[in-house]
Amino acid sequence: MRHGKKFNHLSRQKGHRAAMLANMACSLIEHKRINTTVAKAKALKQFVEPLVTKSKEDTTHNRRIVFSYLRNKYAVTELFREVSAKVGDRPGGYTRIIKMGNRLGDNADMAMIELVDFNELYNGGKKEEKKATTRRSRAKKTEVPATEAPATDSSENTEATE
Repeated sequence: MRHGKKFNHLSRQKGHRAAMLANMACSLIEHKRINTTVAKAKALKQFVEPLVTKSKEDTTHNRRIVFSYLRNKYAVTELFREVSAKVGDRPGGYTRIIKMGNRLGDNADMAMIELVDFNELYNGGKKEEKKATTRRSRAKKTEVPATEAPATDSSENTEATE
């Protein structure tokens, strides 16, 4: 019986599955998006999101925990430097899965998984600036009417045209 076992085994044994997810996570961190099957993308999302959350606080302990999962020091460095800087204010949901259709050879459902903050198309090419919000309504500023500029003599303009 498999009561309470919620993660997808992906038809692999534990060691193979852990190595595959670690390699896919390193590729995702390095390239910011990868193409894979939908099942692997969903498993990778559950694998990599806690690691990105750990990277928000740059301590030696968190680096060692993430390294124990990824086993690639270049990916750990990239995660703690560039990725954590972009997702510092995001409370979760660091990855996005976009379904791409079926693979030609075996008709498997394909998907693209990407880090959300690194897609320039959805961000409009710029980083969104957060405005300071308040729960109180602010008083509207009233515009002071500008003093009227000295009127030009319109009779001179009409004479010149006639």
